[in-house]
Amino acid sequence: MEFLCYHRDRPGSVPLREKLIEEHWSYMDRFDLIARGPTFAGDVLTGSVHVVDVPDAAAARAFAFAEPCYQAGAYRDVLVRRWRNVLGRTMWDFPGGREGGGHLVLGFGSGEAVDLVPARTDELIAYGPLLSDDGTAWLGTAALVRSADPASVLTGDRYDAVEVHEWEFGGRR
Repeated sequence: MEFLCYHRDRPGSVPLREKLIEEHWSYMDRFDLIARGPTFAGDVLTGSVHVVDVPDAAAARAFAFAEPCYQAGAYRDVLVRRWRNVLGRTMWDFPGGREGGGHLVLGFGSGEAVDLVPARTDELIAYGPLLSDDGTAWLGTAALVRSADPASVLTGDRYDAVEVHEWEFGGRR
C-alpha cells in the first residue's frame, strides 16, 4: 500500500535537521520510496515529503513517526494519508529528470472524487488520490509537479483547500 507522509517543520528547526541529515537519509534508504524531497518557502526549508510503499496503515505511521528528525522534534506535525500511484512510476522515472524545481500540490476535499485521471502527465512527477486508511473514501489529491502553474493540475473549485509548496527531488546529493 502506498502512503504519502508530509512532515511539516517546526519553526527554527533547520539547524536540527541539518545535524540529522545523514541519519535521515540512512533511515530513508531502508524503505521502498516512490518519491521524496524537501519543501520550501523561498530559501526556507518548510517540510519533507515521502511517498512510501508499506504493508498497511500501521506500517505507514511507524515509518512517519520513527523518522529521526521527527523523533528529535524537528517537525510540528505530520500528515499521513493512503495514496494511490496513478502514474505507476517513481520520481526517478520522471522523464523530465531530477534537475530543476517543482511543487507539491495538496488538494483536500471530501465526497465525490475528482481528478482521478490526471491531465498534462508530462508535467507530473508523482500523482494520486489521498484516501482513507481502508482506501474507500476520497480525501483529496496529492501531486508532485513541474509546471509554471502548479495549482492548475487540480480542479481547484472542487476542493475545500489547495496548498502549493515549493519542492525539490530529495535523497543523497
